Amino acid sequence: MSDSTHFTSYASLTLLGLQVQRWKMWETIGQHVHIKQKKRTHTPLEKLQDCFVNMLAGGHGLVEINTRLRTDIALQRAFGRTTCAEQSTISDTFNACTLENVLELRAALRVLLRQHSQTAQHDYTQHWQLFDIDMTGLCAGRLGEGVTKGFFSHRQNARGRQLGRVIASLYDEVIIERLYPGKRQLEKSLLELVDATAATLELGENQRKNTVLRIDGGGGSEANLNALLQRQYLILIKLHNWQRAHKLAETVKEWWPDRRVPEREVGWVGGPHAYVCATQQIAIRKRKKDKWAYAVIVSTVSTAILQEVSGRPASPVLSERDWAFLILSAYDLRGGGAETQNKNDKQGLGLAKRNKHKFAAQEMLILLGQLAHDLVIWNRNALAEVTPSFAKYGIQRMIRDVYGIAGEIRFDADGKVHITLRENHRLAKSVLAGFKNWLADDDLSLNLGKI
Repeated sequence: MSDSTHFTSYASLTLLGLQVQRWKMWETIGQHVHIKQKKRTHTPLEKLQDCFVNMLAGGHGLVEINTRLRTDIALQRAFGRTTCAEQSTISDTFNACTLENVLELRAALRVLLRQHSQTAQHDYTQHWQLFDIDMTGLCAGRLGEGVTKGFFSHRQNARGRQLGRVIASLYDEVIIERLYPGKRQLEKSLLELVDATAATLELGENQRKNTVLRIDGGGGSEANLNALLQRQYLILIKLHNWQRAHKLAETVKEWWPDRRVPEREVGWVGGPHAYVCATQQIAIRKRKKDKWAYAVIVSTVSTAILQEVSGRPASPVLSERDWAFLILSAYDLRGGGAETQNKNDKQGLGLAKRNKHKFAAQEMLILLGQLAHDLVIWNRNALAEVTPSFAKYGIQRMIRDVYGIAGEIRFDADGKVHITLRENHRLAKSVLAGFKNWLADDDLSLNLGKI
């Protein structure tokens, strides 16, 4: 191999590319995914890889591959590519994907998750687990498969598809993603998402008993609650039936005002609805114009776990008022779980920007986005071991700030890789230190320099 030097605007991202190669991630995907399309210059798998690298480089549309990746030889080589496919041929590959390919890619991601995720290594005997489950809308053109009218936040009369997600909120990892038509609601998808999570992580009875499922009202039907309780999960869920919530709220004997949220009050349900297991039920009412709006939260989570979830000091004795607000506080924090990750992926990975007509093509893009999300989180956690401030970085900041450090990469004739980051970038020193710890190898030289 000849000695070659290349400038790149993504020198720090090339470091991630080298780790991807060492983990043989695309070899694993290639063992599972077989797209029936003729090879001309690039294989279908190579074209999926080009799309994946474009996501990590901040590209929100396939068209950006032509200007962001095709001109960057260093970035291509760092991820194991020597050239890059043209965006229109990559689009054709996604259009050639079928449901069978979607199932194949899911299987590949399951293998990678078990190999590299912190969630898969979680010790349930030592600590509880927390999964946030939610649906988020992805607006799309009306002619796409599965595109219908439905609920899309802040978009009246919009059309699109729905994305069901399971987030391991202790680790910020996406465990399961499923794409649905636009009319689909969480109520009908919840058990599928929960069971897919259990299968992916191989959750046994003892593990489920120490797993908290935090779910918004969309999934809180009676059938779902009983099914989750029978599966022996711990639940923290809002009721879906507003009429039942109203009736249960009428049994509250004492309402306590919420100091954090004006015009919101909390109280214990006096006549709890009976489910297959005993539950705690609190009612919430909030003033809207001249009337109250009611909701009920159902919980089977112990006070010790609730205190940890909400970040409150442990207390063995709680008043009824404090216990009610503890449940409410732990539920409210779901906004920092699923909702935060949905927002991060839409802003950082362009989750809602890439739309394909074919349903299978769109789901392949979604699954590549899941892999990109988890890879960024694994890398962020590794960098945070050296520089703790990185632990606060979301997907958008990682892609924009951490992976956007310019520099130089040289591949010498002996196969050694020399990477120099631009030293005047404010994060260059910290990023370099983190990657040195993660990528320690005699065949890699990492430096700072004036580029």
